[in-house]
Amino acid sequence: MLSLIFRGFLIAVGFVASWFVAKDAAQFGVMQMAVALILAVLIVAILAFWPERRNRILTRVHKPPPSN
Repeated sequence: MLSLIFRGFLIAVGFVASWFVAKDAAQFGVMQMAVALILAVLIVAILAFWPERRNRILTRVHKPPPSN
């Protein structure tokens, strides 16, 4: 499952990097790495600076079942 997510991430990174540099250019690998780093930082920043949403999801998951 994780490999499918990672493969999709790499395809997206290659697609975005190809907007700026041709795929047969010498610096395409460097540009692909830079785009991957920027996207990874954005994903981590969204997860880090959105605690209320994360806490709401966690409390919903770990809420004890209602007793009747």
